Amino acid sequence: SEVSQKTETPKLVGFLANDDPYAEKYAQSSSRHLAEAGLGFELRQIPREELVAAIKEANADSSVSGILVYYPVYGDKRDQELQDMVDPTKDVEGLNVVYNGKLYSNDRFLDDDRTRKAILPCTPLAVVKVLDHIGVYDHALPYGNHLRGKTVAVVNRSEVVGRPLAALLANDGAKVYSIDINDIQVFERDPAASVNSYTATATGLKPEDVVPLCDVVITGVPAAGYKMPTHLLKPGVVAVNFASVRNFEPEVKDVASIYVPSVGKVTVSML
Repeated sequence: SEVSQKTETPKLVGFLANDDPYAEKYAQSSSRHLAEAGLGFELRQIPREELVAAIKEANADSSVSGILVYYPVYGDKRDQELQDMVDPTKDVEGLNVVYNGKLYSNDRFLDDDRTRKAILPCTPLAVVKVLDHIGVYDHALPYGNHLRGKTVAVVNRSEVVGRPLAALLANDGAKVYSIDINDIQVFERDPAASVNSYTATATGLKPEDVVPLCDVVITGVPAAGYKMPTHLLKPGVVAVNFASVRNFEPEVKDVASIYVPSVGKVTVSML
């Protein structure tokens, strides 16, 4: 109803500059759901070498309300540079440095009057919404502590999903083991900090040391060959997969109290 009252239809432009079939599937799903909401969507498939110029053009185009880039493009620090090129007023995924800074300092608003909320990345936000819906968040506890007492593992520390998700969960009171290919870091909120935000501490721990301790295990490894060993999972664990492939073995259903194999539809809803 809000969209229908506008004199102009808001338009989202999506840039697909990779050959990832899952990104193309996400683009198709986005297009369908945005159309249902009465929003415009235009997918532009271009070579990645042309992406910088295309983003600048879309930033300057008043007919473009929002910009979405399907990552990874290069899979390295150049992706962060692309994220920071997107005009913050058109960044629908909250990946620009402005929103990144807000997320990691646990500041949810863009202005002092707290009228404009900072945008959170779609997939991390989708995981948070799923965990809340299935009862992992305890709303009997004070705001900011809804995950107090929960131990969580997040497998994959990508800058687009894994790291911001670990930060969001830590800022809600959880102890988070952020597991990546190189190391394991512990994300925890520092009660002594002047800003209510998490700290990240490097450890020498291994997955077999921490996964059995976790009430929630969340995976996002974009490789079909990776599987979370079921024998490491705590009985009754909540298992959530946000990767484009299944990271859990079929036996996870025998161990987990709740198993969520995909958050794709919720991601599109957050978008």
